[in-house]
Amino acid sequence: MKKLTALMMMGVMAVSVAACGGSGQAASDQTVSGSVQQETESVAGEVEDTGTAEKPETVTIQSLNANKEMIDLKVPYDAERIAVMDMASLDILDSLGLGDRVVGVSDTSLDYLQEYVTNDAVAKLGTIKEADMEAVMASEPDVIFIGGRLASSYDALSEIAPVVYLATDPELGVVESVRQNTAKIASMFGAENEVDALMQGFDERIAALAAFSEGKNAIIGMVTSGGFNVLGNDGRLSLIGKEAGFTNIGVDANLETSTHGNEASFEFVVEKNPDYIFVMDRDAAIATEGARLAQEIMENELIKGTDAYQNGTIVYLEHPAVWYTAEGGIHALHLMLEDLEKALL
Repeated sequence: MKKLTALMMMGVMAVSVAACGGSGQAASDQTVSGSVQQETESVAGEVEDTGTAEKPETVTIQSLNANKEMIDLKVPYDAERIAVMDMASLDILDSLGLGDRVVGVSDTSLDYLQEYVTNDAVAKLGTIKEADMEAVMASEPDVIFIGGRLASSYDALSEIAPVVYLATDPELGVVESVRQNTAKIASMFGAENEVDALMQGFDERIAALAAFSEGKNAIIGMVTSGGFNVLGNDGRLSLIGKEAGFTNIGVDANLETSTHGNEASFEFVVEKNPDYIFVMDRDAAIATEGARLAQEIMENELIKGTDAYQNGTIVYLEHPAVWYTAEGGIHALHLMLEDLEKALL
């Protein structure tokens, strides 16, 4: 009987030691995990340290201000209510699967974003050029996204909620700008791991276009109000001259063309006689009532004398509204590259 009792006591002690050891290991694992989570910082946004492993209240990202200067901006982390007045940002939010948090949007004709415009549960916030301030306020957003056309409203909108103002940087290039802006937005919602998958394939597509364009020059511009404006590599359509690799011979490198370009005569185009002419139809992009199509304007007797016309290398960009109003979005970038690939490759 004494022997049996002793054996039973030894068994109880063994179980107790094992239980204590397991509890200690679990606690150790939790401490390491919590430490890593607290110390990890996003490349795009710095999470505010709360001293615990719980979800932080804010994250700090780099964004532009009303003067288009880069600043550190503190925004709510994992915001539930988002107002969007920039189509590139809406595109990125949609691609990240965050569309159900959008409580208000600006009007757009882009077909791939129509579900937000036609949804009665999503407030109408005016246009990408003019915000309906009362509607923005009534939508009670936690954060607001704008583009360059609303920079003048930045301060007023900031009275309602933090304003994230992102843009493409011609020096970085459109692809890298999209990558960085997507990373910034993802960092606001803990979705950093999704960025690489969303950007997959873009670098290879650019490389294929650059290989095709080697040694080729172009005039790049847009048709607007019956005329033709040439563009440089400092803004709109810079993807063609910088990343896709065409030598842009339409403007002097020192001239500013980033908004609507510089008006050019058709005689100028004939004189330059480029290998390619890339044309964006601005009137079609903004649905100008009664406007003539770009092809009707471009293919006049003068232009018909150029090598580009005779060789069939005048490229009319198929998605002008995307190029003009949504550059910087993930799906927009896909469509822009697709416009070039269909015409060239």
